[in-house]
Amino acid sequence: MEKKKIYLWEPWFFIFFGIFHLHRIWGLADRNSYAEFWLGILENKGAIYFILMGVLASLCILGIVTFIKNRNNNSWWRWIYIFGGTYVIFDLFAIAVELKFWNNLLMMMFDVNSPYWNIIWSFFILLGGFVFMLGIVLFRQRKQNV
Repeated sequence: MEKKKIYLWEPWFFIFFGIFHLHRIWGLADRNSYAEFWLGILENKGAIYFILMGVLASLCILGIVTFIKNRNNNSWWRWIYIFGGTYVIFDLFAIAVELKFWNNLLMMMFDVNSPYWNIIWSFFILLGGFVFMLGIVLFRQRKQNV
């Protein structure tokens, strides 16, 4: 059976997104400062906002292109590029153009009094843990295959 190539950047893609989602532990520890920080980023649209949007969008586009380029020889985890990448690009677009329904959804997500706060952010933390560990596994597999 032929081993599928893991590009140098792919483990780091998942490690980055894993850390990005795992930082939401902060939201479970201190709802107010977490919501205040991210709502400030979204409302002010300063340098951090544009750098983060650029990095996230670039990584997602790179993942989608990689999936398409390897369409006949993809591993299961590359489907994350399609589904996760499409979601993130839509999210970034909706935030950038200030789609009303998306803004309303974000305001509900960052409502520190919501009874769903822990469920919402715990989901993202679990997702982050999964993709972080996937990045570590891919890093090890790539190292063994080189």
